[in-house]
Order: sequence, then C-alpha cells, then structure tokens
Amino acid sequence: MIPRFGTPPRKDVRYTMRPGAYAVLLQGDQMLLTHQADPTPEFQLPGGGIDPGESPVVALVREVFEETGYRIAKPRRLGAFRRFTYMPEYDLWAEKLCTIYLATPTLRIGPPSEPGHEAVWMGIEEAVAQLGNAGDRHFAARFLR
Repeated sequence: MIPRFGTPPRKDVRYTMRPGAYAVLLQGDQMLLTHQADPTPEFQLPGGGIDPGESPVVALVREVFEETGYRIAKPRRLGAFRRFTYMPEYDLWAEKLCTIYLATPTLRIGPPSEPGHEAVWMGIEEAVAQLGNAGDRHFAARFLR
C-alpha cells in the first residue's frame, strides 16, 4: 500500500489521478529545492507531472531542468506517496501519486524556464523544515545528518 500524506480525500469531490516524479537533490550538506511563487508561495522538491506516454525518469529530468535549470544524473527511486489536493492552476482536484527519486545535480544550464520558480540551495535540515508538504518532508528527512 502506498502511504498517504496530507488531508484525507473529500467525499464530495471526484479526484483525477495525477502521477508525478520528484527529486531529492543533494550536494554535500546542501539540498536543492524549488521555490514556487504561485498559487501559494512554498518550497518543494523539484519535479512535476508525468505527461502521457512519458516515463517517470524522463519526466523527472525534464521537470527538474524546468524548475531549477540543472541537469541531473543517477536517479534512484526512493518510494512513493499519495496526496489529495486542489490544484488551482489547473482548476483540478487531484490524487497526486508522487514518486520520489534521489539524484545528483550535475550542471546548471541556466535559470529555471518555468515561470514563478526559483532554484534554492539550503542546508539539509533547513530544507526539510521548509518543504511545503508532509510527503516531501518524509522522503527528504532520510538525509538529515
């Protein structure tokens, strides 16, 4: 069974399955997060939705690049979790199936190409505390020293 984090699903809502791939990106004692300004400012593990016909790893590489400007290497699956949420940018109630990977950031090509995102390096302990959802915090906490 895949663990659920966050608020329980509402009985009066029909949720759309939204699979995604997200990365814990470490370099020494630093973790790379993305800060998303809208719809609610928050720190997140870089990543996002898997497009139809796209593999999770291809989506992970694409999404991390869009949100941070970094290329990544050696993705390794850590696990997955579900969360039920409203996504105002899509006007969608989603059951997000979040697959989390550990990967190595390699080369920064430039700034994030996805509007409203900023790449932010911070110490692992602070990064875990700043993450906006409990599932991200759960997987990132494995790397606290």
